[in-house]
Amino acid sequence: MGIANIGIPGLILILCLALIIFGPNKLPEIGKAAGQTLREFKKSTSGLMNEDADDKKKEKDKQEKQA
Repeated sequence: MGIANIGIPGLILILCLALIIFGPNKLPEIGKAAGQTLREFKKSTSGLMNEDADDKKKEKDKQEKQA
């Protein structure tokens, strides 16, 4: 049982509970904060992947120069 098995009724229930708990005024703020967090996470992970690719390229160039 994972998040993929929630289905439409489960999502509706979760959204209703979030609306009851946080209220209609707070939900946009929570959504904005979640979006910013995901954006920063994606930026960080793509930066790490780019650094890794650069390191591999430098290592390959170094090996070619030695040969």
